[in-house]
Amino acid sequence: MALCIIFARTENHCIGHNGQVPWKLPSEYASFEQITAGKAIIMGRRSYADHHSLLEGRFNIVVTRNADYPLVEGIQRASDLDEALSLAAEYADKNTAADYFVIGGVDLIIKSMPLAKTVYETIVHTCITGDTFLPNFEFSGWSTEIIQNQAVDQQHAYAYTVYKHQRA
Repeated sequence: MALCIIFARTENHCIGHNGQVPWKLPSEYASFEQITAGKAIIMGRRSYADHHSLLEGRFNIVVTRNADYPLVEGIQRASDLDEALSLAAEYADKNTAADYFVIGGVDLIIKSMPLAKTVYETIVHTCITGDTFLPNFEFSGWSTEIIQNQAVDQQHAYAYTVYKHQRA
C-alpha cells in the first residue's frame, strides 16, 4: 500500500477560484477518474464543498474538524489527516487496492507530500488569477514520466501535461 497525491494546477500554481476548479478539461478529469478508480480518496472539507457529492467508485474520506458538517451518505468523516490515512490504508488493505490518494486541498497536499510515494501532477498550461494556490514542490531526485499530453481543442480551452513522479 502506498500513499499517492493527485492534483492539477496552472503554471502559476493556481488550483482554485471561489471554491471551484477554474477550468473544465474533460479528458483530464477522465484521467483522474481512471487513476483513482476503486481507491480510497482523501479530501478536505473545502475540496468536498466543490462538488458536495460522493465520487462514485471510490472510498471517499472528508477531513473536517466539524463533527456536524453535513456529508452525503457513503462518505466517511475523519477529524485529521492521520485518521484519514489510517482509514484509507485499512480500506486499501481490505480491498487489495495498492494505492490511496490525497486529492486536496492545499493543506492536506502539503502535509502528505513527505509521506507520498507517487504524485500525479497535472500542469494546465496557462496562468489563472485564482484564490487558492499550491507551493512549488521540488521533484528532483524523483523518477518522473509524462503520462498524458493534451493540446487545446474544442473541449479543452487549455493544453495540459500529466506527470507521474515516483519517489526514488
